[in-house]
Amino acid sequence: MAILKDILQDIKVMQLRGSDATQVANVSIDSRMAGEKSCFIAVRGTLTDGHQFIPAAINQGASVIVCEVLPGELVSGVTYVQVENSAIAAAIIAHNFHGCPSNHLKLVGVTGTNGKTTVATLLFRLFTALGYHCGLISTVQNQIGTKTYPSLHTTPDPVSLSELLSQMYEDGCTYVFMEVSSHAIHQHRVDGLKFIGGIFTNITHDHLDYHKTFEEYLRVKKSFFDHLPAAAFAISNADDRRGLVMLQNTSAKKYLYSLKSVADFKGKILDNSLLGLHMIINDVEAHFRLIGAFNAYNLLAVFGAAICLGQQKEEVLEKLSTIQGAEGRFDYIISPKEKVIGIVDYAHTPDALLNVLATIKNLRQGNEKVITVVGCGGNRDKTKRPEMAAIACEYSDKVVFTSDNPRNEVPEDIIKDMEAGVPVTARKKTLSITDRREGIKAGVGFADAGDILLVAGKGHEKYQEVKGVRHHFDDKEVMAEMFQLLNK
Repeated sequence: MAILKDILQDIKVMQLRGSDATQVANVSIDSRMAGEKSCFIAVRGTLTDGHQFIPAAINQGASVIVCEVLPGELVSGVTYVQVENSAIAAAIIAHNFHGCPSNHLKLVGVTGTNGKTTVATLLFRLFTALGYHCGLISTVQNQIGTKTYPSLHTTPDPVSLSELLSQMYEDGCTYVFMEVSSHAIHQHRVDGLKFIGGIFTNITHDHLDYHKTFEEYLRVKKSFFDHLPAAAFAISNADDRRGLVMLQNTSAKKYLYSLKSVADFKGKILDNSLLGLHMIINDVEAHFRLIGAFNAYNLLAVFGAAICLGQQKEEVLEKLSTIQGAEGRFDYIISPKEKVIGIVDYAHTPDALLNVLATIKNLRQGNEKVITVVGCGGNRDKTKRPEMAAIACEYSDKVVFTSDNPRNEVPEDIIKDMEAGVPVTARKKTLSITDRREGIKAGVGFADAGDILLVAGKGHEKYQEVKGVRHHFDDKEVMAEMFQLLNK
């Protein structure tokens, strides 16, 4: 239970009708979750406006309404708080209600187009190995120490986020590593949180269905660093074209990591194979279980953050050398009979797909074929569909276009958008199969002994979303099943 006046700290209140001494039992942005003595915050969403659910929240027992526009009729006994921006208010009020947990945690945010999950997960595993009790907020899952919780979004809604951070603090966590998506930044889900550090991985075209332009997407990502405090650190990828841009206006201490130029955290790849990466990082030689140049960047980001957090260089590299990457990120199995290398990866952007296929190209020992099974998500940025198809064709000997998460789009229409990117000279190497299971089966069927099969787009996901319904589907599970079936 909290007092309204206390949870309105740092909120710009335009008008208050009622008493700021009103007791608040919980905070909600969903009227269905409102209850007795709830504070309901009417947030304008991308699909619905929370203001239309104010009567429903009051019927559920809400005693405080936070909104941008006061209702025409005010209900007696209910306190109304008018604010300029309900989304910002929701994040700050939720954080205040839960006792400002981020103030008591060492919270590090990771943002960028690709690599967020791997960097956050590696940091969580590294600091756990170093003896700390840690929290993880990621696309794959949320973790409090050894306890795992499902993840519905890359970054939770502001109320769920503050509640989760509160649980982490109460459980004794010292460090929390968190993916920060562009949607979360734009929707103010992380407003009010105190970050001790921020990491930028890279930026390529993604989420243009939401942000509309690449410039806006870039601005939103950059705004995360713009708001970091002077006491925090900001680490950026010097080899990304926008790496320096991210740090232009931050007050935080600035650091760079690089494979190609002078940087605070400098790496050099000595060897890259299926056995892992052999690297020199800041003059120390080390071997890692992760594969590919893109993971060399992820490792440098993790190393840099650990050093900024006061850890010893040699111990950090020693622990990192034993740690595996996140599930569904260059996750591979080898077929029992033909020794086909099957790789599952979350690559769902052109840049991520290019990185994975370029890594596979470098891993080839001879004339092994590369077979790629790939799709694109429905109700998402359509501009990347032909681009991903073109990349798959350029780097593969055989390509199967199939469904990803079609959501509310017609799967065949998504595949047609992809086919538009196929060069005339590459059409003979492509095949379109709407059913993803059959697509993976075909990919396995095309593979001979020693070939490499990539199934891209879904990675860690254990479902396929079709017309609003999530059906169980696991790429790695299906691939293993097809290996067994076709090896009999």
